[in-house]
Amino acid sequence: MAASAHAPRIEPLGNHHQRTDFLCGKEVLDQYFQRQISQDARRRLTSPFVMVMPNGALGGYYTLSSTAIRLRDLPEEIARRLPRYPLVPATLIGRLAIDRRNQGQGWGSFLLLDALHRCTMSKIASFAVIVDALDDEATAFYRHESFLPLPDSGHRLFRRMRDIEPLFR
Repeated sequence: MAASAHAPRIEPLGNHHQRTDFLCGKEVLDQYFQRQISQDARRRLTSPFVMVMPNGALGGYYTLSSTAIRLRDLPEEIARRLPRYPLVPATLIGRLAIDRRNQGQGWGSFLLLDALHRCTMSKIASFAVIVDALDDEATAFYRHESFLPLPDSGHRLFRRMRDIEPLFR
């Protein structure tokens, strides 16, 4: 993704990033970002990325990690076209949040697009990108971004890599 002097940049989370001022309004996401994310990164449980605004403030973040989805959890019309492996490799966007000062400006879609781009660039096999939406509001956001609900799974949604890749050609 191209960057300009007036656009935010997205980079891996580092020790130099000041996380204590970040507030998105969802306590579980704020607490995770302020207290847990660095430990998960050190343990290689997640790869966190931050959106650094032109003024240096953190405007948002997301995490990526490997996961798998049970073949039987996919919609039947998709599952029947896949080998009968019990698990299908996927990439998880575990968390995605925008600081309150930057909400309502399209930065959530911007961050999601960056995450999806990183997923397409990975050399690790992944059939789909999975999200576990926190609530109905998050579910609506991901549905607006062309994610599909997994049958019988509440707020878990997916988007196939073959549907994501054309976005970046």
